[in-house]
Amino acid sequence: MRILKLTTLALALSGAFPAGADDPVANEKSTTPGAAAATTVASAAGTTPTPSTAASVQKVAEAAAMTPEQEADLNRVKVKTEALEDSRDASGLKGFKFSGYLDPAYVYNVNKERGTFQFIVPIEKEPYAYDNGYFATLALDIQKEMDSGTKFHFTLYPKRGGGDVMGENSIVHEASVWIPLGGTDTRLFAGQIPDWSGYEYYAPNMYKNVTHNLLFDFTLPSSYTGVGIELVRGKLDLKLMLANMNASVRNIGEQVPMFVFRGDYGVGEFWGWGFAGAAGYKTNYAAANDGTLDYAIYDNKDSLYTTLEIDAWYARGDWTMNGHVTGGTQKKASITPDPNSGKLRDSQWFGASVLAAYKFTVRTEFALRGDYIYNQKNGGGLLDYTVPDPVNGIGPDQSGGPGADANKGANRFAVTATLNYALNSNVLLKGEYRFDGADQAVFGNKDLLTGTGDNPKYTKNNSVIAGSVVVYF
Repeated sequence: MRILKLTTLALALSGAFPAGADDPVANEKSTTPGAAAATTVASAAGTTPTPSTAASVQKVAEAAAMTPEQEADLNRVKVKTEALEDSRDASGLKGFKFSGYLDPAYVYNVNKERGTFQFIVPIEKEPYAYDNGYFATLALDIQKEMDSGTKFHFTLYPKRGGGDVMGENSIVHEASVWIPLGGTDTRLFAGQIPDWSGYEYYAPNMYKNVTHNLLFDFTLPSSYTGVGIELVRGKLDLKLMLANMNASVRNIGEQVPMFVFRGDYGVGEFWGWGFAGAAGYKTNYAAANDGTLDYAIYDNKDSLYTTLEIDAWYARGDWTMNGHVTGGTQKKASITPDPNSGKLRDSQWFGASVLAAYKFTVRTEFALRGDYIYNQKNGGGLLDYTVPDPVNGIGPDQSGGPGADANKGANRFAVTATLNYALNSNVLLKGEYRFDGADQAVFGNKDLLTGTGDNPKYTKNNSVIAGSVVVYF
């Protein structure tokens, strides 16, 4: 009889408190008959019209032919369950979902001759780079869905979030509202939205490596601020938006918004593909390089920017594969002006990234990623990278050696190998080796980067060894 009491109580509580997010380690334990029974009762507490949790438990009890003592115990459980549900609704917690993570990291950079722990590093202390980008940070994600179907989504990063990286010293990574128009298949949305291009996510428990790929770091915006519409039609999820790119407000004199879009199409159970792009005017940082241009001719007025990308994913069994190709250009935003007239020229880039990952066990996974960016036109230039960058290896050969050409930017590549181990359902350990290279000498060593020492020089490659502890809920 004691077993029946405990079983009834477990079923009731599982209906009152639905299960959390899926987890690779937890899923290993979720295929028992008891788990399946709990899931059946929990589904009664969903958003679709179904019998109440208490009624479902009552039917289970009746089928078990309970004694009066057991029936009294069940009634007490039913009253407590209903009281918990009423308390949740009265406190406004119905429809809320909280999640978050932190991922302190250790990074050793060979060219910098630096080995350091990194965590929530302010942008003003060290600018964004491939060895110090959207990782080693802390985030809290809050979502709320009301009975009307309207959704709120807030994501806060103390540092290294979208609001911080785009230079506004804001902790807001996302602040958006999604309003259904006649049904959940059409929604109006507005606010600040993180960029949605490519196959990698911001949260470290949702991508395989410690660092991000080259396309993520150097060809994609941080966020959009504006208004848009989401259309879900069958297997296609399409988002269209008019927005500011990487800015909460435009500069005086700027009027034309950016048109951005994202589409996702689930072809089958195991694979799908997506596309994204942008066209419009954004700030042109090439016209604001201190001391490098004639300000009587150039100003920092925005210029036309266009980009298009396609990505795809495959996940089945122990295998995961991803791919991403992109191309983009911005008017008058190249690193090197015309050598004869001194006029600004267009920047242009094309890139690709592929990843393959295999799980040796339910806890252990190995991932291999390769990236390439073609960026040699007019001395190079990527999204918001309009001057030579010896940390990230962007721009023309700066060594002054034979073959150095200021009109030819470096083409970049990177190969990254990462081993992940799921310590438990909420802790993921990552270890990584990354090799970055270019077809020109564009990476500075410690002496060059610091401006001190006796041997400043440029090289064609660099290596990074990194590890992180990802804790998430």
